[in-house]
Amino acid sequence: MKWFAAILLVLLVVLQQRLWFGKNSWPDYLTLKKEIALQTQSNQQLVAKNELQYQEIADLKNGLDAIEERARNELGLIKKNEQFYRLVD
Repeated sequence: MKWFAAILLVLLVVLQQRLWFGKNSWPDYLTLKKEIALQTQSNQQLVAKNELQYQEIADLKNGLDAIEERARNELGLIKKNEQFYRLVD
């Protein structure tokens, strides 16, 4: 009976060692969990950025307002017989 208990104790120690210090151990799991949370947050930010890009592309394809706005802001273009004032802080 003592041998059986000793074998079970050794087996328990070996299994616990693998759980806490081996490959894919508990600390590895916690580290990966944190990395997944950070990557998920980063992915959500990129999805939001992509959505804005898709909206801008659709606006450029469908309407002239976005093109006109970009021409005014980036190139300083104005229409004929029009005065355009830009206020800069």
